[in-house]
Amino acid sequence: MQLWQKVTVLSSLILFPFSASAVKVTDEVDIGGAVRINYGWKDYDNNSKLKFELFRADVNYKSKDGLFASAQYRWYESMDVVHHAYMGYQFDEAQSVQVGVTQVPFGLLPYAAHSFWFGATYYLGFEDDYDAGIHYKNEKDGWRYDLAYFTNDEYGNGARVDRYSFDVATTDQSPYEESGQINARVEREFTSGDVTHKLGGSLQLSQLDYMADISSVDGEDVDSLAAAAHWQLDWKKWQLQLQYIHYDYDVKDSERITLSAFQFPFEIAAEADVATVNLAKSFDVDWGPITNVNCYNDYSQVMASGDGLDDSVQNVTGCAITAGKFYSYVDWIAGKNMWFVKGPGVGIDNGDTAWHSRLNINVGFYF
Repeated sequence: MQLWQKVTVLSSLILFPFSASAVKVTDEVDIGGAVRINYGWKDYDNNSKLKFELFRADVNYKSKDGLFASAQYRWYESMDVVHHAYMGYQFDEAQSVQVGVTQVPFGLLPYAAHSFWFGATYYLGFEDDYDAGIHYKNEKDGWRYDLAYFTNDEYGNGARVDRYSFDVATTDQSPYEESGQINARVEREFTSGDVTHKLGGSLQLSQLDYMADISSVDGEDVDSLAAAAHWQLDWKKWQLQLQYIHYDYDVKDSERITLSAFQFPFEIAAEADVATVNLAKSFDVDWGPITNVNCYNDYSQVMASGDGLDDSVQNVTGCAITAGKFYSYVDWIAGKNMWFVKGPGVGIDNGDTAWHSRLNINVGFYF
């Protein structure tokens, strides 16, 4: 197929998405989803509950002509959100491009954690983040290259706080909205005996628009930079993940910026370094229906300095359990000055230097 024909096919996919009647017999369509329940106990309040956490629907499409698409929508107890929704074209075995709400290629992929709670990078918008744009990927001879441009967050609306991905929020005191972002990522995979290494680096350049019409404070457009070095080592049933991130939102007259997700806006340090150290081991077992247990310790620390700022720490010790179509997490989350563990945000000093903990048990049925 000539290049112009490939471009035509991709353009047609973007402008005229496939319908059920257009799917060929040889095409693959996979429809699935999940239902999850959750129990949480906290050492800092008496609000322990077992409750419904999530219902989600997934659809994935792949044709022999190289076209593909994927979407996932989630219904939580108090909100419903898009997780991802993109269409794309596989040019050859190495190269592909996808357009839509797609994962931002930054840092350790697909996740910089093993637990249900992810790491501190998730709450800063640098892990499992999905935005609206175009993403090119090339994987060949042990190398992987990612180049992406995102026009805005997944909704194009910074004032919306009910979302899955952690994005810059538009508030009166922090009147900014994501508006243009370039991501470049390179990773080299090589194997020596039983050991596999994935060593890489990531760069993210973005711009935030100052929303003057909703703000009572002076401001201007903001440039943002984030860079990461990351390494993953797999040896037999062990996995080690190391990552170091530096990010900087060049906000004038402030050392904070606001993010939002799960219906709640919160502040983070506008500039910080983030270290991640994760260790996991997988065990194949024969315990009735249980066939695998993956145990881990995920540690991340946000190092911020400045007026009203302080370090945030999160450590998650737990196991993920596979039993047929059930996948469950049992996590002990310990944190200091960390959002979701009593902290007011990430990197924000609230005067509470004590550690706080919570036990979380999540049981999911995936179909």
